[in-house]
Amino acid sequence: MHFVNVKGILTGSSGHLGMNIYRGCTHGCVYCDSRSRCYQFTHLFEDVEVKRNAPELLETALRSKRKKCMIGTGSMSDPYMHCEEELRLTHRCLEIILNHGFGVAIQTKSDRILRDINLLDEINQRAKCVVQMTLTTYDDDLCGILEPHVCNTKRRIEVLEAMQERGIPTVVWLTPILPFINDTPENVTAILKECARVGVKGVIDFGMGLTLREGDREYYYAALDNHFPGMKERYIARYGNAYELPSLRARELVSILHRICDDHGILCTPEACFGYMYDFPENKAQMSLFDLYDEEERHDR
Repeated sequence: MHFVNVKGILTGSSGHLGMNIYRGCTHGCVYCDSRSRCYQFTHLFEDVEVKRNAPELLETALRSKRKKCMIGTGSMSDPYMHCEEELRLTHRCLEIILNHGFGVAIQTKSDRILRDINLLDEINQRAKCVVQMTLTTYDDDLCGILEPHVCNTKRRIEVLEAMQERGIPTVVWLTPILPFINDTPENVTAILKECARVGVKGVIDFGMGLTLREGDREYYYAALDNHFPGMKERYIARYGNAYELPSLRARELVSILHRICDDHGILCTPEACFGYMYDFPENKAQMSLFDLYDEEERHDR
């Protein structure tokens, strides 16, 4: 990893804000879109860029904002990579979000998020916290090939269960689903049944498939050659250089998704899930801030 100072840490509109503390990743997921050249990485993807002044920038930015909202993090780089164990920048940023009364929608594949469960619980009680986990592959052995340097799906389900026990809402990203590899009814059904069991609020899917761009495509195809001989040629014959690679079973898999989610009251469209995640509870946040002020006054007495 290497360290940089950046000029800003927040992006987005007043409705909700985005934040990425790190650039690059060490999880090694074979399909990762963040490797794509359009993101203009000037360093090796595994040589994680650490925005060391992120907490100071976040403190300054939130102090000046009058309107509270949700802050999303984890969309481009997992906030709980291996380096977070030592650096704890995500932890420090969550403390700042809590202190300023904002909410957070945090996305990860890692069980390291459990280290911050008390902090996430506090944010959820005072404002709102939504924990998002990516689940693609129920089979442990296949998961270890596709997502080699992070905990497997069954462990992530345990994380979702732990969040549910605290009353922290969760959303699952059921994406990407890789054609000819994990795009089976058995895989999707097993994941969704576990989502229902642990009470997730929503499941995000973008049509049961994969997207590939320059940079990402080359890495993915090299992984196919390594682990699934002959599969790259099958992809090229079917999809060419297309950006969107829908599963041949997409319609069947989407039907399974909607049936199981509808049966268990789970949100199952991106619009519904994002609408829920970024809806900030103004009244709850205001009451929580009043409670915080009361606590401080009692302490002063």
